[in-house]
Order: sequence, then C-alpha cells, then structure tokens
Amino acid sequence: MFDIALFEPQIAPNTGNIIRLAANNGCRLHLIEPMGFTLDEKKVRRAGLDYHDLANVTIHKNYWDFKSTIGDRNIYACTTKGTRSYADVSYSDNDILLFGAETHGLHPDVMESIDPANRIKIPMKESNRSLNLSNSVAIISYEAWRQLDFNGSQNI
Repeated sequence: MFDIALFEPQIAPNTGNIIRLAANNGCRLHLIEPMGFTLDEKKVRRAGLDYHDLANVTIHKNYWDFKSTIGDRNIYACTTKGTRSYADVSYSDNDILLFGAETHGLHPDVMESIDPANRIKIPMKESNRSLNLSNSVAIISYEAWRQLDFNGSQNI
C-alpha cells in the first residue's frame, strides 16, 4: 500500500482525522516534524477516536530524515502549486503522497527536491486558495486506492 506523509502538520484535529483515514484505508502515515502539537493532545485523540492503535504512524525529525528513510520511492507533492491534476496520475502501491502544512504548505527546498511532474493538485474554483488538509488527503488517497482496486478492502 502507498504511504501518506504530512510535512510539519499544525492542526491537531486534522492529523487526528488523517490517522483515522490511514487506519481505514491501510496507508502508512509519516509525520514530519516540527509539528504544531503533540500526538497525546486531546484534540488529536478525539479526532482519531480509537484508531490510533490501528494506524501505522512513523514520526521523522525533519524532511531530510524522512527522505533518507524512504529511499528512492516515488513522492507526489500534493500542493496548490501543482503542475497537474491528481486525477491524471497513475499511482502504484509504493508511492508516497506528501502534503504540506496547513499554514505554509511545503517549503521551497522540499518542493525543489520533487520532480515538477510529481507536483499534483486538486482542481478548485479560480478564486479559492485551498481545501482543508484532511479533506485533501481523503480525496487524493482514495483516488490512489481506487486505482489499486481498493486492495485490502473487505467491503468490495
């Protein structure tokens, strides 16, 4: 199954929702520090409900630590600055979906480390800035999982 990575997440309930999502779609979740909260915060626990034990979560001290851990795997930067739609990608089960912080997105040096062809976005109305992080993760991760025939799902 592919992985989801959150670069410097800032809002505890978003991360809690994504923990729950990752537990339900079988993705491994990477949290890249610094974060704007601790994982034991009540807001994270409440949003993640009882899914923390079911999720596969790894914490990395920074982006470069994360990069050294994952090796040569293909990373898609999911960003409003993307060069193509997330729906135009053919995902594989070894891909990583990288999402930026709610307040500042991905740092320029992180963006530079990713091939421009792998910078993807969710189409939106022209005058809008962005979607909620947990909504964005759900949209893109479920499209990737759909392309993998919902591998591991018991409900199909």
